[in-house]
Order: sequence, then C-alpha cells, then structure tokens
Amino acid sequence: MQITGDMLIGGSAVRGTKGTLRAFDPARNMEIEPEFGAGGTVEVDRACELAALAFDPYRLAPLETRARLLEAIADNIVALGDALIERAQAESALPKARLEGERGRTVGQLRLFASLVREGRWLAATLDSAMPERKPLPRSDLRAQKIPVGPVGVFGASNFPLAFSVAGGDTASALAAGCPVVVKAHPAHLGTSELVGRAIQKAVADSGLPEGVFSLLVGAGNEIGEALVAHPAIKSVGFTGSRRGGVALVNIAAKRREPIPVFAEMSSINPFFVLPGALAKRAEAIATGFVESVTLGVGQFCTNPGLVLLLDGPHKQTFIDAAAKALAQKGAQTMLTAGIANAYKDGVSQRRELNGVQSIAQGQQSDASCSALPALFQTNAMQFLATAQLEDEIFGPTSLIVTCSDIAEMVKVAEYIEGQLTATLQIEPEDYEIARQLLPTLERKAGRILANGFPTGVEVCHAMVHGGPYPATSDARATSVGAMAIERFLRPVCYQDLPAALLPQALHDENPLKLLRILDGKPVQA
Repeated sequence: MQITGDMLIGGSAVRGTKGTLRAFDPARNMEIEPEFGAGGTVEVDRACELAALAFDPYRLAPLETRARLLEAIADNIVALGDALIERAQAESALPKARLEGERGRTVGQLRLFASLVREGRWLAATLDSAMPERKPLPRSDLRAQKIPVGPVGVFGASNFPLAFSVAGGDTASALAAGCPVVVKAHPAHLGTSELVGRAIQKAVADSGLPEGVFSLLVGAGNEIGEALVAHPAIKSVGFTGSRRGGVALVNIAAKRREPIPVFAEMSSINPFFVLPGALAKRAEAIATGFVESVTLGVGQFCTNPGLVLLLDGPHKQTFIDAAAKALAQKGAQTMLTAGIANAYKDGVSQRRELNGVQSIAQGQQSDASCSALPALFQTNAMQFLATAQLEDEIFGPTSLIVTCSDIAEMVKVAEYIEGQLTATLQIEPEDYEIARQLLPTLERKAGRILANGFPTGVEVCHAMVHGGPYPATSDARATSVGAMAIERFLRPVCYQDLPAALLPQALHDENPLKLLRILDGKPVQA
C-alpha cells in the first residue's frame, strides 16, 4: 500500500493545505518521504461533522456489525505485512521483533473488544419490574442500559506507534462502545499512521457503515489537536503523552460550552519497593531485573521504574552495587525522536546538578544518533522529600534509588509521591507485615500493584488496569488498557414506562440478545 501523505477524512483522502511536514528517522537522523500536507480547522470541522452524522447509525447498528468491524480492522492490519513493520521501524528506531509484538498486541486487543461487544455485559442491562400495587406509592417499570457518549477524539502516542496509536486501545475501545473516532496522528509516525488509517478506512467501507465512523488528521503544532478537543461534536478524548500536553487538553475540554472528559495518560515514575526479606535473599537478581526493566526499549515505557526504595541495612549496598554494575554494561541507544532524546539529556543533566544526589552509574557511549545514555542515581529519603524536582519523570533509561532509614520513612515517601500507574513490591513472606503497612497508601496512589515482578509490560485482558491517580492519568476511574477501557466511552440511560416496542433490544422482556442482566436486583440470563 502506497503512502501518499494525505489525511483520511471519512472515506476520502484529503491533502492538507496548512503547510507540510515529514516523518523523521531517528536512527539515520534524517527526514523520510513522502511529504504530508498538514490540516487545520477546516479538516477538523469536516471530520467531526462526519463523525456526528455517523454516530446514531453506528451505535444503533447490530452488535455483530460492530464486532465484525473490529475484526476486519485487525485482519487488514495483518494484511499490511512487512510494509507496516518496515515503516514503523524507520519512524521509531524500534527493533523489528518489538514492532511485530506490538502489532500482535494491537490486533489482539481489537479482537478482544470484538468478543466483548458480542458478549454484551458492558451494556449493564438492568430491569426493575413495575409495582403498581406498592404502598404508599406505586413503582414504575424502570429499565437501564449504557450507551456510547458520542464521537471520540484520539491522540496517537509517541512511544507505541501501533498499540497506542491510530488503531490502538483508545480507538478500539471507542469503536467497541459504538463511538465514531477522529484520530490525530502523532507527527513522529506519519507513514505508519496512514497505513493503519487506510486499513481502518477500508474496514469501515467494507462493513457498509457511514464513512464518518473513522477519520485521520495530520497537523503540525498544537492547532489541530486543540481544535479537535474544542469541537462541539467531540464528546470524549483519549490521550497518551506528556503531562503538559495532557493538562492543556483537559483545560480546553473544561472550558467548552459543554465540558467533556479527557482520559489522558501523562506522567508516572512507578515506585519500586524492595523490602528487607527480598533484599536479603534476592538482592542481585532483583537489581539485575530492575536494570533490564529500566532500560527496556531505551526506557521509553510509561511504566518504567523510575524510583527505587530500599531500607538501610546490611544488604542495601549489595543491591546498589549490582544495579550499578548491570547498568554500566548497557550502551546508549537511539530514542524515538530527537526531541525526546534532547529532553532526556536535559533531565539527566539537571538531576546531576541537584544537591544530595549522587550519580552512581552510567552506561556506555555509542555512535547511535538521537541516543540516550543509561544513568542511575542515588539519594536518601529526607533529600528526596525536600527536593521536588526528584519526583519529576525523566522519560528514558534512568532511575533514582532512595534509601530510607526505617519503615516509617518509607511509608512517608510513599505518602508523598504523586499518583502512579504502578507500584511494585519485592517481597518475601517475612515482609508481609511491612507490605500491609504500605498497601493502603499504594492502593490510593497507584492503578496497578505488582508483587515480585517488574512493571514494564501491560497485559491486554479483562482485569488489567492501566491508569491511576493524577498525574498518572487525568481520571483515575478509568483504564486505557484492557476490557474495562470501554467504560470510558459509555453513559447510562434509564427508560421509565417506555412501551415495549420502543425499548432497545437489550431491555426487551424476552432478552433476544441473551445477555446476562440484572432483573429486580438479581443476575439472570434468560
């Protein structure tokens, strides 16, 4: 499939007229053809108007139609073959095996949501029977289900050109909910975005659905993204990126005549607690695994463990020495973009200048362009609590070890830190009492709590939560990964005494969709 440099507005390919831009190959440090035409507010308006027109026909289509659309998108992405992987590799410098795995994850989550759509439990169909004889007042016939909120704006992420991009989790869950999607392509993945966008566009056309179910916008700067969030047709937003970018979109959405939710994944340092029993038995093994997690994918994972907490004691130094030795063997590698690489270098340089912070290891220099040199730092809890900058996320292969004098100090640090995507406990049975002291705090601070693992890597399944209190996300009630992600784009509607002929199928007495429903407070499937 040829990359043309066009936007995809509904069923049409549209050339933007607000300037031009090209993707960038960070490994070769050069721009990539073709030239893309940038869009502006005219293209945003057209895409959003088409999405609004498509909303009711799409959401009212049979669930099977919706499920087959998701499966068709998955099949079309697979059919792109090596061309997709090669373009994504050129635009991201990510290795082929990583991108093939990411494609598998993207396809897998589309198929997961297809099965979820068919199963229908997300509709939350609930029926409360009329009680005409009830005293002192009768009760009406009350029935409720969830419906999609409306067209959704989605922003592609820099660090996952497939799984968090045009056909990523935000798009898959929104389409599963019954919401048309308008995607703003990430400027680092223009060609990859067009290829995947055309796969979705074809699936929509082949399904006989309205063209406005999907559009793909391209633009330089902030104008097109801001216009998308501000557009009155857009009813919700999915975003993965920086805290500054996410907060800006939240503020735009809040100032609209009709404020809308923005589900923004933004910033997390993912604290990693190594408790004394685990430290005594597994210090070197934990340290080695920790460094592998920190440097995985050049540290460009939102779940990168950027903060390690240890208690003072006889085994603390064993962990520190092993981590420093392992990290010193890691070479500098190419990051996703030149901008990300420069931000990483600035962040590491600034951390080196902070009082009370010791640089204990760095990786090996290489001739890679747009590279990041792994770095490991150490400080104590009191210094960490007194230095706000130490809590800042540095996106890349670096972490900070914080030593605590006792359990109370460790709990104090846990209470101090901001909201997180993850918190990890390295524990043995003798550590359970300490873990019990930490868990209430960690439950308030994080969306996912791990034991004896490493936070990088997010399973796409029904129980996964990839979210957390601010600033990890802008709305801790949601997850951006896993089946529960569909909840972001749904709202409940109650039908009181509506004639049976007018009720949605999910609420008919005979239950034609064979759903698990709540009938007079009890779950039934009949």
